[in-house]
This record gives sequence, structure tokens and C-alpha cells, in this order.
Amino acid sequence: MRARASAVREDVLRRLRGTSGRGRKVRGLVELLRPYRWRVAAMFGALVLGTAAALAPAPLAKLAIDDGIVAGDVSTLNWVVVAFVGSALLLWGASSLQTYLVGWVGQRALQDLRIRIFEHLQTLSIGFYSRKRAGVLVSRMTNDVQALDQLVSDGVVTLFQASLTLIGTIAILLILDAELALLTFLIVPVVLLGSLAFRIASADAYRITREKIAWITSYLQETLSGVRVVRAFGQERRHVERFGELNEDNRAANMKTVYLNAAYFPAIELMSALATVGILLYGGHQAIQGDVTVGVLVAFVAAMSNFFDPIQQLSQLYTTYQAGMAALDKIFELLDESPDLVDKPDALALGRLHGDVRFDGVRFRYGEGEDSGWALRDVSLHVPPGQTVALVGATGAGKSTLAKLVARFYDPVEGSVSVDGHDLRDVRAESLRSQLGVVPQEGYLFSGSIRDNIAFGRPDATDDQVVAAARAVGAHEFVAALPDGYDTEVGERGSQLSAGQRQLIAFARALIADPRILVLDEATSNVDIHTESRIEEGLRRLLAGRTAIVIAHRLSTIRRAGQIVVLEHGEIVETGTHDELLAARGAYWRLHRDWAEQAVA
Repeated sequence: MRARASAVREDVLRRLRGTSGRGRKVRGLVELLRPYRWRVAAMFGALVLGTAAALAPAPLAKLAIDDGIVAGDVSTLNWVVVAFVGSALLLWGASSLQTYLVGWVGQRALQDLRIRIFEHLQTLSIGFYSRKRAGVLVSRMTNDVQALDQLVSDGVVTLFQASLTLIGTIAILLILDAELALLTFLIVPVVLLGSLAFRIASADAYRITREKIAWITSYLQETLSGVRVVRAFGQERRHVERFGELNEDNRAANMKTVYLNAAYFPAIELMSALATVGILLYGGHQAIQGDVTVGVLVAFVAAMSNFFDPIQQLSQLYTTYQAGMAALDKIFELLDESPDLVDKPDALALGRLHGDVRFDGVRFRYGEGEDSGWALRDVSLHVPPGQTVALVGATGAGKSTLAKLVARFYDPVEGSVSVDGHDLRDVRAESLRSQLGVVPQEGYLFSGSIRDNIAFGRPDATDDQVVAAARAVGAHEFVAALPDGYDTEVGERGSQLSAGQRQLIAFARALIADPRILVLDEATSNVDIHTESRIEEGLRRLLAGRTAIVIAHRLSTIRRAGQIVVLEHGEIVETGTHDELLAARGAYWRLHRDWAEQAVA
């Protein structure tokens, strides 16, 4: 079932990519509904029946008055009453079925869209997330999909129901009295011109409202995530003021749509009232003179509500349409984002790695063009299987960039990065990363239990394996002391644990995944000296037999490395062991001296 749903979503996205502009948006709605076309067909069948039943009272009223009441024919009157009841029951049944099917189809279609967006987000490269705010992406999944929900669930039905009602009403009015009908239609050009003016004026207004709500969501997400920093610096008032500014911008953008609605929709009501007055005056004189029957006039006035109501509904639908289309624009903009890195069609699936890593003439920069500057310049480095290499250097020297290239978060601009002799551009990223462990500077934890977080990279791990991994890195002692042990909830981003405890859990998470290549990005920087001494043995176990690239400032971690690489301004300036580099009295010697002075201080 999941495979079929995934195939459906992929087919929808493939079809959408073949269109552009307004046609693409309309086709996008059609493609969202395509997998459920039989239920959509049943929905429209119910809609047609319900619309026919809703149009029946006007002609039935004419029959009841002219052929029943005025003619004194009780039998005809009784049959008309039965027909009234039958049309009411048909309207009830068709409306119930239509409402159910609209809800069912709409929710399934939007469920597919949310999953499609989320799956697409999982494929985008790390560089994309450095450019985009998380809150804006959350807004795409929530606010924009909700706006689209109103269009799919209400707008599509209103479009067809109002159109059918309008067409049916025009036919009934012409049949009842062509002269009165043509008189009524004189007001249509005025309504159409007003609708066109409203459409032009409101187009940008609804697009701007989508942008403003995305900014609010983004700022809210960012502020709540960084609430500790806000409190620490006493910046609550400034953040409240900034949120107030964003909220005011959002209010002003929405008020523009309010002004437009306040000017347009009451005008439509006024046109409807004036048309009714005109028909009553003219038709009343006609009835007095005997040119039309009272039944025709009553039915005509009753049917006129079915003439102007659909016009107003279609006008109101345009506001929903504008909001939905603006949301769809943003969603398509996100779905159009292509991953910076994709596997080649013939990419190799790596077997079990030995861990031989090689950089050959690597040059890399994050931005486009010469002005962005090189993060790495002509880097050539060989890391044999099972060796621990420490990367050292000042901030901005290129240490983290080197580690990101190993994980293939980016591809080099020039040169190559290979593992076991395979250029990473020629292998399947999943087969590489499944054998790669990364422990970042901040031990990021997901909401859930400590057990869930340790087993994150290996969901099938047993409780014994989880405990063993925690013991190996020195985490078991503090976990066992917690009231709920391994079932303790860590909170959002691990907020219930200290920085050192989060990092220990991150070590255990890396160990249990049994990676062949391990990247430690200043992984002990948030661990105090006492905690570091406790996990030193755990780190040795974690690194044993694995190729490890360690970015560290702690001398104890660096000394253990089989090879130390010193980077300056994106270039390798020295390599060797701890003792060799100290004896050379070069860049590493100077860094070591500074670290030693800081440690003493």
C-alpha cells in the first residue's frame, strides 16, 4: 500500500514538472485529484443531482400557484407538494454524499501533497538548508497546505456547483419568461466588470499575505528555538517588539483584502436587490395587465436568488482561489528546488567499506563566482583504513569543510574525494552514509526517549545493545541514575539533559550504528574536563578499527591521532604525528603553545 502511494505521489510530481505558469497551477489541482478520479466522478454525480434538486422549487412554485391554487386543482397541488418533498429528500441525500466524498478526496489529496513535500525536503542538499529558514519551510507544510485545503475542499465544489446552478437558473428564467429574463441579464455586464476589477486588485494582495504569514512562522520558530539565548541576554522586549512589527505587517496585508471584499461583495448584494426591485416593478405591471401569471412572477423572483447567489459565490471563490493559488505558487517553488547532489543513474552501491579515504587536488567554495573565495585550495590527503586523523587550525581554516566533503554533503569544485578507490560522485550516497558516523559539536537529540535516540541509526537494536553502547562511551552511569532510565524523555533538542549528557548520547548513537568511517566535529568541545576523562576510554573504543577524521581543540584527543593535519586558509601546511610536528616548530607548534597557555590560564 505504501509503495503504491509513493508511486502515485511520484507520478503526480512528474506530471506537474511538465507544466508552467497558471496552467501548471490548474493542472496541479487536477493531478492532486487524479488518483481518486472514481470518487471524484461520484462526487460530481451527487453534485449534479443535488443542484437539480435545489433548482426545482421555483418551477414547482409556478405549477402550485397557476395549475393548483388558481385553477382550484387539489390533485395537482398534492402532486406538486409530493414533488417538493421528493426534491428536498434528494437534495439531502445528494448533499450528504457529496460532502462526505469532498472531505474524503480532499484530505487524501492533501495528505499525499504533505508527504510529497516532506519526502522532497529529505532529498535536498545541506546547502539548501543553510539558505532557507526552517520556519518558512514549516509554513509551506502548514499554512500554505491549509490554504490549499480550502481551495480543494470548498473551492472546486463551489466552482462547479455555482456554475451548474447559474446555467440551470438561466435556462429556467428563459423558460418562465424570456422578456423578464433578458431584462435581468442587463445587469450582468456591470457585475462582470466589477468582478474583473476585483480580480486584478486582489491578485497581489493574496500573494503578499502568504509571504507575511511565512515570515511570522519563521520568526516564531527561530525565537522559540533560541529562547534560552533570548532570556540570557534579556532581549524579551526586543523580540516582542519585532514580532509585533511582523504581526502588524501581516495585519496590514490582510486588511487590504478586507477592504477589497468590503467594497466588492456588498456591491453584488446591491445589484441583486436592484434587479429584484426592477423585476417586481416591471413584472408586477405585466401581471396586473395579464401578460404574465402570478405563478410565473413568484417563480421568477424565487429563481432570481439562484441567479445572483452563484455569481456572488463565484466571486467569493476568487478570494479562496487567490489564496490557494498563492499557496500553490510557494509549494511549487519549493518542489522545484533541485538537490545540489544527486546520484548518477549508474551509481555504485558500496559494499562494506575498508575506510581508505583520499583527497586529490581538492578545491571547494560555498558560493558561486570568484568573489565567494575558496574554502579549500589544492588539498591532497590520504587517510589509510583504521587511522585516526586530527584536523587542526584556526576558525575558518577549512576543517569542517573537509569533513563535509567526506560525508558528501557537498562535491568538490575541482579534484576528487574517494573512499576505497571510488570517487564519491560515482557512488550511491545512501550506501556511503549508512557506513558513516558523524558526531557534531552540538549533540542534537530528537524528542523521545534516551533509548530511541541511541538507537536512531539502528532502529532494530535490542535493549542490551543500547545499554552496551551507552556503557562503552560512559553514558550508562548517568542514564541509570535518571528516574525513568533509558525511557527518560529528553525533550525538544534534548533540552532535559546537559550539554555533556547530550554529547555522550550522541557518542553512543554513533557507536551502535557501527560506522566504518567516523567524523567527530569538535565533538568534545561541550564536554567538561571531568566528563572527558570519563569518556576517554569510550572514545578509544569508538575509534578502534575505524577510519576517523577528528576536528578537535582538546590536546588529549589530538595526541591520540595517528596523523595530524594542520590547515591554514584552506590549505594543508603541515602533516605528521604530534611529536614530529612539535619538533618541526612550525604552525602546529604555535597552535600547541597557544592551547597550552589557555589550559594553564
